[in-house]
Amino acid sequence: MRNVSWMETWGRSLLLFAWLLCVAAPLAAREPMPTDEQLQAAVQEAYDKFKDVKDGANANYIPELDKVPSDLWGVAIVTAKGQVFSAGDVDYAFSIQSVSKPFTAALVMQQQGAAAVAEKIGVEPTGQKFNSIIATQLIPQVSVNPLVNSGAIASVSMVKADSAQQRFDTILDWFNRLSAAKLTVIEDVYQSEAATNQRNRAHAYILAASERIYSDPMEATDIYTRQCSIGVTAKQLAIMGATLANGGVNPVTKERVLDAQYVPRVLSIMLTAGFYNESGIWSYTAGLPAKTGVGGGIVAVVPGRMAIVGFSPRLNDAGNSIRSMKAIEYLSDKFGLSIFGSGR
Repeated sequence: MRNVSWMETWGRSLLLFAWLLCVAAPLAAREPMPTDEQLQAAVQEAYDKFKDVKDGANANYIPELDKVPSDLWGVAIVTAKGQVFSAGDVDYAFSIQSVSKPFTAALVMQQQGAAAVAEKIGVEPTGQKFNSIIATQLIPQVSVNPLVNSGAIASVSMVKADSAQQRFDTILDWFNRLSAAKLTVIEDVYQSEAATNQRNRAHAYILAASERIYSDPMEATDIYTRQCSIGVTAKQLAIMGATLANGGVNPVTKERVLDAQYVPRVLSIMLTAGFYNESGIWSYTAGLPAKTGVGGGIVAVVPGRMAIVGFSPRLNDAGNSIRSMKAIEYLSDKFGLSIFGSGR
């Protein structure tokens, strides 16, 4: 029998705790649902409150992302009923980047079940950066979890397909169904990333050496790079998040995209690993399952109620959008949205 490390035991306990919270949250006593007027006013407040924040910088290690206008700023809410409230640059298509990761993990669950993700990838939070090589060596699963780069590449490799093109097309179609839109790859971003993704190629080869990748390593890396280069607006991303908030049913199209049984599993890994080495402080302040991306987007999910999205290219050292974090924290506090309870 394999010995279980303290880190693995702690990670499993944290994941179980988060899973229970995500299941129980919609049933727990909570603040009343804000009115339409309150939601629109609050979105505008959040936009205005943080529009002059200039902290942070674009992700310059991907040259094309460094060219995105740094002052772009938008906030959007989509409710579980499909209502849209927004302010600012919510129709600008930015690259989805790592915000794509939980949605591809959801696709793998839909195709193969939740156990496949836990067994073939892992679900342990690392407490380290999104592209940490060290984490793959310290945690026995190697791929670690679907929201860090190693696990995200493994997720892509698990998507059922007969060819590389079919695998990417399957992912893109899945994102289209989640977003109620027809999304496309931002080719300039893809080319820029493909020319600078040596570290992700290293992750893929590490996975292959440990038999934790399930297609050709370089094929999986390239598809992952394309996936991260898909363009999405803040409104479209909020619909993707609202599909999770609505138990897997897209609130705009009314299509069941993801089986309800998988939603708590996706939300649990978002809570424990969605902010990488800032996941603890994010849970402490905002208290919401969420996922960040170096393109400047953050999607946060309030189970049973809504999704909140912020978009601003300026990032902190952990790769998280500063204005987006502040806006979502503000809205969570204002309406008592934390899954841990409002404390009021």
